[in-house]
Amino acid sequence: MSRILIVEDEPDIALALEDDLRTEGYDVEVAGDGETASRRARESSWDLLLLDVMLPRKDGFEVCRELRRAGVTTPIIFLTARAQEAEKVLGLEMGGDDYVTKPFSPRELRARIKTVLRRVTPSKAERYAFGTVEVDFARGELIRDGRQVAVTPLELKLLATFTERRGRVLSRDQLLDSAWGNGTHVTDRVVDTHIVNLRRKIEPSPAEPRFLVSVRGLGYRFDG
Repeated sequence: MSRILIVEDEPDIALALEDDLRTEGYDVEVAGDGETASRRARESSWDLLLLDVMLPRKDGFEVCRELRRAGVTTPIIFLTARAQEAEKVLGLEMGGDDYVTKPFSPRELRARIKTVLRRVTPSKAERYAFGTVEVDFARGELIRDGRQVAVTPLELKLLATFTERRGRVLSRDQLLDSAWGNGTHVTDRVVDTHIVNLRRKIEPSPAEPRFLVSVRGLGYRFDG
């Protein structure tokens, strides 16, 4: 049973989400403000956070930033009434995994939740090693030079995509379909940002990548 922390300050919306997700078989808890959400996200193990952006005490972006800086890699879906593309890009670049604009249908949200949860399931090859890096996809761990490095579920999914298609050039559209899911609307800039972040964690010299290389005009290739 997947555990979901709902962070929503509007009681009617929070109750509706709680009832709907419990009916779907999820184990859920509700937090009504940003400070409580940040604390509960660190205190317990969650499979997903549904995080409203407009919250009292701390907004959702600040909560996300704090959690990622603290090494919390739990997937995050932002919930917000803001529909501007800049807001969506900001949330995704900050470490969010998806973005749902209010008002949304329960059916759409359930589909988004299932898509995000599928991303964190183990890949076909549970372990993969290259250079001084070892990845355990089943445990969600990346070890470099004998030390564990914090990675997000999306970064693991990207790395799984590259290791499964080692030596092949993958376009940004292919990476979007594989890691984010078919039909997810994010920009090429978001893909590039995640590639840069991943290089910092796996490359001896991120500015001169040896494993995750750019192929001009085509995309990226993994040579690990």
